[in-house]
Amino acid sequence: MGVRNFLIEGVSCTGKTTVCNELQRRGYQAIHGDRELAYQGDPETGDPTATASHENHIWDVEKVKALVDNKDEPVTFFCGGSRNFSTFIDLFDGVFVLEVDRETLNRRLDERPENEFGGKKSERELIAHLHQTKEDIPENGIIIDATEPIGHVFDAVIREVEGV
Repeated sequence: MGVRNFLIEGVSCTGKTTVCNELQRRGYQAIHGDRELAYQGDPETGDPTATASHENHIWDVEKVKALVDNKDEPVTFFCGGSRNFSTFIDLFDGVFVLEVDRETLNRRLDERPENEFGGKKSERELIAHLHQTKEDIPENGIIIDATEPIGHVFDAVIREVEGV
């Protein structure tokens, strides 16, 4: 989709969907990975699984490759989290990792409806653990402070893209 392609990652409730919506609103090509590319599968093999869990939330690698190979747009952003990002991260020109402080994370989790990921107590505990350990996100991404208002977060991402 883009001549240049960027991944926007982060723990749940850091603002990946909000950033994606803002990118689209401002005319950028942005893919909601959790909606358009995700399915429940084995992170190692990609084989679909009936087990619905955070660990099995992966993206379709062939779809990611096909989108990256399409050069119709100058820039495309892929927004969302996947447990198999290591299988396609090298396709991107850059990776952004949205981060928030614990207070912001807790406030955003409090606002989540129970039917969304993070709305249940067990999911909140997992998200808090992942926020603390950062074990579920790319290690070498450009850190973006997502506690700021969306306009500031958007501007920070675009400044980095222009510098990459």
